[in-house]
Amino acid sequence: MFVGTEYKIKFAMPPDFNPSALLRKLPSPIERLAMVEIYNYAVESDGFYFVDHLVNREVASVALRLFIDEALTYSASIQIIEP
Repeated sequence: MFVGTEYKIKFAMPPDFNPSALLRKLPSPIERLAMVEIYNYAVESDGFYFVDHLVNREVASVALRLFIDEALTYSASIQIIEP
């Protein structure tokens, strides 16, 4: 059973987008003590897909903010929706 909140961060992603620098900044997506996933993501052609599994909201919010900030470096406005 899936528990969490999904977000789609849509923006005008450049065709040559390289997520390497962003991915190095992300906090670990694993809660070590319980060995469960805190968040997950995908880099898609029209933006980022992000899932907060509601395990550690502090870590997930840092990761989500990094994705939002990255999108805003490429686009003056972005759209965040819950698919």
